[in-house]
Amino acid sequence: MKIYEFEGFPNPARIRIALAEKNLTDQVEFVSINVPKGEHQTPEFRAKNPSAAVPLLELEDGTCISECTAITEYLDHMNGDPTLTGKTPKERAKIHMMQRRAEAGLLDAVGTYFHHATPGLGKEIEVYQCSEWGQYQKDVAIKGMRYFDTVLADQDYIAGDKFSMADITAFAGLGFADFAQIAIPEDCANLKNWRARVASRPSLAA
Repeated sequence: MKIYEFEGFPNPARIRIALAEKNLTDQVEFVSINVPKGEHQTPEFRAKNPSAAVPLLELEDGTCISECTAITEYLDHMNGDPTLTGKTPKERAKIHMMQRRAEAGLLDAVGTYFHHATPGLGKEIEVYQCSEWGQYQKDVAIKGMRYFDTVLADQDYIAGDKFSMADITAFAGLGFADFAQIAIPEDCANLKNWRARVASRPSLAA
């Protein structure tokens, strides 16, 4: 398998964490796509992923799978023992629900702020910016942090009592927030404690 990525970006980091959790890292060849230099916009890469986004999983038969959730689903079911996406219908539904909330209310919100209200990746990449929209999404991200703080007051992980892809997404969102200089509110002790605890997992510590 090949993973096309740009190391250090939050979404490729999500897949690296999932691979480490599943002990699959040594089964993957990582192919660097230099997004700041526009390599994701080449016809060759767009033929693999029309959305021109990383990460992208390419299987041995040439099948290409984009979107972190879809890639994680595939990896999680490779050995028939899913641990990141849930086993029962209820677990799967809750994980996917919370994963989407972590994506829309935290990771994507931070990304929108970064790409619209800051210089982002530079003028050659950021061809359109709306500062007002970016600033609004910063508030969405902070609201998302407060939401997850309340969730974590009653359970150990984002989607319940087990570490899942929802935790991976939320963790990546907070890392992106650090980079974009959006601080976790001081009174979000539950979220801070969760972050410190999951950061000690081997897949994240690496």
